[in-house]
Amino acid sequence: MQFASPADELSEIRAEIARLQTREAALCAAFCRDPEHGTQGRHSRVEVVQQRTLEFDPALMPENLRYNANFHREVIRTKVVSQPLPIAHAPRPGWPIRREAAAALH
Repeated sequence: MQFASPADELSEIRAEIARLQTREAALCAAFCRDPEHGTQGRHSRVEVVQQRTLEFDPALMPENLRYNANFHREVIRTKVVSQPLPIAHAPRPGWPIRREAAAALH
């Protein structure tokens, strides 16, 4: 599979990841609604598990500490952002892959 540029490849990969994350969220929501339905497959099994942990919540701290500069630090993070071009060409034919459409053909 040839890509015109690494920027286009990155954008297409991120679109596919977003599609997969949306499908994952829908499946997880279905398992949470009905933990017994469809949990056993040919190659895997799903369990709905609840876990209790302690989590730090700064909103519970007194206000004079929460906004005190002595308890804050500056963090610099680097990220790569991809954005479609204003006059972008039509997406490559067949992309992103539509799994449901491919399954309908079989």
